[in-house]
Amino acid sequence: MSIQPTQGPDTPLIDPDELEEHPRPRRKGIYILPNLFTLAALFGGFYAIVMAMNGQFEQAAYGIFCAAVLDSLDGRVARLTNTQSAFGEQMDSLSDMVSFGAAPALIVYEWALKGLGKLGWIAAFVYCSGAALRLARFNTNIGVVDKRFFQGLPSPAAAALVVGLIWVVTDLGESAQTLPWMVWIAFTFTLYSGLTMVTNVPFYSFKDISFKRTVPFIVIVAIALGIAVINLHPAGVLFGIFVVYGLSGYAVFVWKRLKGKPVSVISTSTDEPDEAGLHR
Repeated sequence: MSIQPTQGPDTPLIDPDELEEHPRPRRKGIYILPNLFTLAALFGGFYAIVMAMNGQFEQAAYGIFCAAVLDSLDGRVARLTNTQSAFGEQMDSLSDMVSFGAAPALIVYEWALKGLGKLGWIAAFVYCSGAALRLARFNTNIGVVDKRFFQGLPSPAAAALVVGLIWVVTDLGESAQTLPWMVWIAFTFTLYSGLTMVTNVPFYSFKDISFKRTVPFIVIVAIALGIAVINLHPAGVLFGIFVVYGLSGYAVFVWKRLKGKPVSVISTSTDEPDEAGLHR
């Protein structure tokens, strides 16, 4: 026996069949595992800011580099466990803005740029705004960009360039106060990183590397040697790696120009099955 709803003079008629056809949407939950990595990366950026405010710049560098490692893992964890979500994507972008946008700008300002007055905070703002623009462009172009390349310098690499310089100098027992010319080097690195994030220069993304494929034995040996070399002097070696990577995009840009190949990373890959119809 069905129960009909009570109708009053001002009550609209409701068809029970319509209620069955349009059920109430279920509340969506949040996947814990990938978002834990994202929150940990966010904590790394926040920790770095706090350490910089207390003058502990080497600890601040540790926070940024740990955030970069965790940021590289959250997406892979989400894909491996099939826990991707729109919430996770938005959370990742907000975490990146803090850890690789605001935090490096504030750290380098406290370390060196403060003494330059207006030039100092302008350079820090250029970096911070470059990170924000880069992340916004990445989110809007994610469906049409060649996945083998980043459009502009990725924000974790930009943060590693800026904070890596601070880590190397601090590790050597020096500072921007003991080396006055270091202020201008920090100024140059900050502007370079901020502006390179918003260029169209292609930077290799390493996303086409599959960890499920077999590799020659020599690759494992090379990885072991790489770990050993990094342990010789972590600050200098890691900073050197990111300096090379930060210049590699312009090398790829020039090489493609000389070869007459398209330099834009927008819809240039014909290997992606979801990009059919984009290459005309």
